[in-house]
Amino acid sequence: MQRLIHDIKTGEFGRIYLLYGEEAYLRKQYRDKLKSAIIGDDNMNYHYYEGKNISIGEVIDQAETLPFFAQRRLIVIENSGFFKGGGEELASYLSEPAQTSYFVFVETQVDKRNRLYKTVSSKGCAVEFDIQDEATLKKWILGMLKKENKKISGHALDFLLEKTGTDMENIRRETEKLFCYCLDKEIISEKDIDEICTRRIGNHIFDMVSAIADKKQKQALTLYYELLAQKEPPMRILFLIARQFNLLLQVKELRGKGYQNKVIGEKVGLPGFIAGKYVTQASRFETARIREAVEACVEAEEAVKTGKMNDSISVEMLIVRYSS
Repeated sequence: MQRLIHDIKTGEFGRIYLLYGEEAYLRKQYRDKLKSAIIGDDNMNYHYYEGKNISIGEVIDQAETLPFFAQRRLIVIENSGFFKGGGEELASYLSEPAQTSYFVFVETQVDKRNRLYKTVSSKGCAVEFDIQDEATLKKWILGMLKKENKKISGHALDFLLEKTGTDMENIRRETEKLFCYCLDKEIISEKDIDEICTRRIGNHIFDMVSAIADKKQKQALTLYYELLAQKEPPMRILFLIARQFNLLLQVKELRGKGYQNKVIGEKVGLPGFIAGKYVTQASRFETARIREAVEACVEAEEAVKTGKMNDSISVEMLIVRYSS
């Protein structure tokens, strides 16, 4: 990361960059910063490729073409899947690419055993952008608030993160809505956040599973019907319910081994401030009941795929079964 920032600041660029990881906002931000720093507004010598059906031969032809009245040609390749397979020809080329061509790869996932990954790592600069931790996200949000001359309490900041989740693009979008909503206010309150910020589907699922744990069947079904009204596909809802129960199973087992919330969060991929909520929710289920629910989700999916049951009814019956 330090090298990437240094290159952008100094203009001393490497020939190849790989930006990868789960945090899409940072990947896109540094992709655009590199583009601006390497060629500015020169669209004549800029080539963007995206998706799984990119012709490597065409990319190499572009790289071998001298830039038009400029010193550099920039090629950006995004979401290609080459770093998981199929990029061998490109790996061979990048061992000695044209002196005037620069490459920026942007991917969510990579296989570090992949030949292309190894080539880029040795010849260029590979930077991973992971989901940011709680402290980093809070510092970033407070920075945005300061620019807008706004203030927020610690409790309200925690509530904002609970509402938005850890996705930085979603956080940025929701804070912009807050700034507009609180245009004449200096202090942003929890009430403001509750009124204007969109509730993530993940929060909806969490509340639904909580209602199931508390045997509040009517509340659980109401939350389900709200998701259907928002055009969420029943099978996606089922996937998220299954994911929730699977996380609860992992959390409960780790808690049983004596791990604290922070360590549990690190092991299952949850921010520390959210892991505590999962520990509390998991404590309201017996381990056998959670495992049974995970299996029931698999059975429900199979029933839909084999045509034995309608998708929306399948999920509804699952909710009824475990909230009874």
